[in-house]
Parts: sequence; C-alpha cells; structure tokens
Amino acid sequence: MSQEDSSNKLYYIVFALSIALVIMAAVLYASSQATSQQNTEQTIYMNGYAENKVVPDTVSLSIGVVVQSPTSKEAVSENAVLMSAVIDELKALGLEDKDIQTSYVSVYPVYNYDGKATIEGYSASNNVQVTTTMLDKLSDIIDRSTAAGANQIGSISFSVSDEMQKELREELIDEAVADAKSKADMLANSLDVKITGVLTSSVSDSSGSRFYYEVAESLPMEESAVSTPIQPGESTVSMSVQVTYLIE
Repeated sequence: MSQEDSSNKLYYIVFALSIALVIMAAVLYASSQATSQQNTEQTIYMNGYAENKVVPDTVSLSIGVVVQSPTSKEAVSENAVLMSAVIDELKALGLEDKDIQTSYVSVYPVYNYDGKATIEGYSASNNVQVTTTMLDKLSDIIDRSTAAGANQIGSISFSVSDEMQKELREELIDEAVADAKSKADMLANSLDVKITGVLTSSVSDSSGSRFYYEVAESLPMEESAVSTPIQPGESTVSMSVQVTYLIE
C-alpha cells in the first residue's frame, strides 16, 4: 500500500470517529434535556403551615438613665450613681448579672442655639437591656427602676424561649407536613396524577409579639398608688414546610 493510500485511510478513520463522537454527544445532551424536563414535569411543590398560640415566657426591655449637668464629669458621676441604684434594685428582685446587659452609653454636650451655639451643659446616658423569664415581676421591675432613678423605659417585647419552642416544634412540624400533604393530594386529584414520593423538603419557623411602653420621667415609689399594669397576652409560634412531591 502506498504512503498516499495509508494517509487517505487514516483520514477517513479520523473523520468517521469525529462524526461518531458528535452524534454521541448530541444523543447524551438530548437525553439529559429530556430527563430534566421529565423531572420538572413530574413534581408538585407545596407549602404547609401550622401555628399555636402560647403565653410568652420571656420578656425583654430597655431601662435607662439620662442626666444633664453643667460639666461632663458631673453628668457621668450622677448618672453612674443612679444607674448603680437601678441595677441594685433589679438584683434585689432576683435578676442576675446575665440578665442585665449594658446596651448604650454616651456623653455629649447640650447646646443653646440662642443667637450663637454655646454649650450649656452635658448629657450622660446609660441603658441596660433586661431579659428575664420572671414575667410576674415585670411591674415591679418597671416601678422600682423608675423609683431608683431610671427615666427611660421602653421597647418591651414578649417572646417564646428556645426551650418552649423546642417543645412545640415536633407537634407543629407534623401539622405543617399534614397540611402540605393534604393540599398536594387535592391538587394531584384535580390533575389526575398520583403522588409517589418526596423529592425535597425544608422547614422554617418563627414566633414573637411585641408591646411598647414608655416612661416620660421617673416617679418616686410612694407617689405611685398602683403598680404598672403590663399584660404579655399571647404569642404565635408558627412552622412552615416546603415539600416537592414526585408524581406520575
């Protein structure tokens, strides 16, 4: 066989192999596209939801002292004395150090803008965030804090603790899954298809309620005839699931 014939034969072999590879790639691509489309067409996506009303077992509130004095040193010193008295009252009620967290401290000049801006004093602020499960002492916390010198109380929020949510979680998940399955069955019946399994699932939960209370100024304990009424009400703990069902 001449060298030219050998070259032509090799050329045809390479050409044939190239054609075969192109055809194989096209078949594989078409197959994957068909499978992908088939999987998409053979699923139903559904949300399920469940909730429970519970009385919150945790309260969080901000307690602060704001003082204005001629000098920054006097403002800081007076503020420190009052805030220490507030914290002592809180601990006397049974709160621990872990329940009381400093959330804001500031000292800044107070200006008089009558014609020309001049400093007429300094304001010192100190706020703590109190978080506790002693809801029965909430009124005492507010009243005794204001009596000790606190003049900023607000952002009271009631919530459900992680422990209580954990107790409710299993029951709510079961209810949410049942809700998703019920709606999926109804849709499947309407479409004349059959649910054969679950492809994917996910869970999300939430809870919370918020109540706000503001104190404009502190009042001596003896001037308050009745303790501050605060009611936690109910908090909603909810659970939702997202399920993708296989159908045929």
